[in-house]
Amino acid sequence: MAINKHMQAALKLLSYPAAADLEKVYKIERALYTLKSSPLSPLYHLWDQKIESIDGTPIRVRIYTPKQQTSSQLLLFFHGGGWVFESVDTYNQVCKALAKATGCRIASVEYRRAPEFPFPVGLEDCYAAAKAIYADPEQFGVQPEDITLIGDSAGGNLTAAVSLLARDRGDFTVSQQILIYPATAADHSESSPFPSVHENGEGYLLTSYRVQEFMRLYAGQDDSAFTNPYFAPLLMKDLSRQPRTLVITAEFDPLRDEGEAYAAALSHAGAQVYLHRMPDALHGFISLPARFVQVQRAHALIAKFLGVDTVCADNTNRTGTGWTTQLKFSRRRFTGRTPRSSD
Repeated sequence: MAINKHMQAALKLLSYPAAADLEKVYKIERALYTLKSSPLSPLYHLWDQKIESIDGTPIRVRIYTPKQQTSSQLLLFFHGGGWVFESVDTYNQVCKALAKATGCRIASVEYRRAPEFPFPVGLEDCYAAAKAIYADPEQFGVQPEDITLIGDSAGGNLTAAVSLLARDRGDFTVSQQILIYPATAADHSESSPFPSVHENGEGYLLTSYRVQEFMRLYAGQDDSAFTNPYFAPLLMKDLSRQPRTLVITAEFDPLRDEGEAYAAALSHAGAQVYLHRMPDALHGFISLPARFVQVQRAHALIAKFLGVDTVCADNTNRTGTGWTTQLKFSRRRFTGRTPRSSD
């Protein structure tokens, strides 16, 4: 449904206040996020394993195997939360729903969070997990080309950065990545060149001010991070040899335009890129219950990109019966044009 004036007023009241200093209250807010951790359903086969990061720290990776596993593919998932909030536990429901919808196994990475562990610690944790899984894909019964990197928001940022690092370090090759409303730029202030930062920067839950706070905590004491392309992938001058990519943005998201700009930049550099702007959607919509239409549409887009059937909540397969046509999935490669909401 469209966002009417009454809903707009409610969203404005619920949006993060600029007066709150994130550095002072992040521990309280982080604790509140843990309250939404969902129980581990017996309908999913789950297990945790440990992978060592670059400094020897063990990194937890949780594996979700749906009861109806219809695909041998593996999705390596990096969760959102502004590099500060959220965790593998708080993303249980997101990963379970994604596993059920696609029939794929999900490997969710518990990277270390800012501000205790600023850039590039979280990125190196994600990279270490990816390197270990690509080095031994047989443990999941897959080949390296069957692995897709995926993340939302800060996790989308980490996904893009891991793909760039993999190219530059040469440890493994990423064949596919999925970026859900990713953070790709470094500037979300009044000087930002992206209209969505100004149009959607207030009154839509996530504010541009809060994005700046997240990035400040992620950068830590090193201001040079704001010019580092692994911190803000849109700064990367050379985007060649990047994987086949699906980018999903949200209409009323301050990060919308930078995600679409990254899609354009990848396409111009030669990558095969698909872009879909989710109509009437806010930042963070993938964390909503699976009954919400935006979540169902995102699952269908992801399934289409992966070449698998969508297994819906009622356990019926509907992707081959016109459902994706109703979703208006973009069947063309992105050309750099900013899409309309109806695309």
